[in-house]
Amino acid sequence: MLWPEDGLTKGDLIEYLVRMAPVIMPHVRDRPLVLTRYPAGIAGESFYQKNLPQGAPDWVPTYRHQGPSSEREISYVLCDHPAVLAWLGNQAAIEIHPWFSRTDDVQLPDIACFDLDPVEPAGFDECRPIAWLVRRALDQFGLQAWLKTSGATGLHLYVPIQRRYGYRDIARAVGRISDAVHQTGQARTTRVRSVARRPPGTVYLDHLQNVLGKTLAMAYGPRPHPGAPVSAPIAWEELDTIQPKGLTLRTMPDRVTMVGDLFSGLERTAQDWTPVMEYFGRAP
Repeated sequence: MLWPEDGLTKGDLIEYLVRMAPVIMPHVRDRPLVLTRYPAGIAGESFYQKNLPQGAPDWVPTYRHQGPSSEREISYVLCDHPAVLAWLGNQAAIEIHPWFSRTDDVQLPDIACFDLDPVEPAGFDECRPIAWLVRRALDQFGLQAWLKTSGATGLHLYVPIQRRYGYRDIARAVGRISDAVHQTGQARTTRVRSVARRPPGTVYLDHLQNVLGKTLAMAYGPRPHPGAPVSAPIAWEELDTIQPKGLTLRTMPDRVTMVGDLFSGLERTAQDWTPVMEYFGRAP
């Protein structure tokens, strides 16, 4: 039993991941994965895992990577087949977090992200106007963003980009745009990094997820909260009205049948990030 209040088991998780594989796979393929496993369910002890677990079948592909500050090489799980999703479900990997870059060149991300993280008592409602502000800022550079819920109270904006700039440059530029949005004073935002010092009722504009090895929950990925919510792609037309609590492990398969993969355009798009870099004086 993984979500005891909702009567959802490990079998339900595996069934969901395999059923959703056609829309999940394009967004995880060739990306190193970081896992959070919940062998005793969401109310029990969990643990964060980067390295391939001992006893994993030999058909699970991996990517070996050693970070600049690490003394050891890590074998990250790759997902190249729905069978890997089924195996991850059997590992009680409720949270699956892909990198923002691919294995053929992990130093160059193809996604820039804006992570809107509300501070209680703020929640998803307070994220809505800020997402519109970020969109207006991106419009100035001719850039589009794709939306997904965090699966909790936050909101993620993904900007697909050409692979020309490293993580550090992307993070700095996202930080500068976030600063500009914050300085408009049009919404209750904060740029205070320390969680304890963030003003209550604000939304933190987090640019530091754009760092090598940092991750966010995968699109369509379940989250370890009551109700089994999912980090769900949504359309801009839905932003002002949609209720994230209705996007769950139980409801997502039918939703995808009706609306399709709202992140499909993300994978087909590679936008030029150079205007952002030039504007902030960081072009190569």
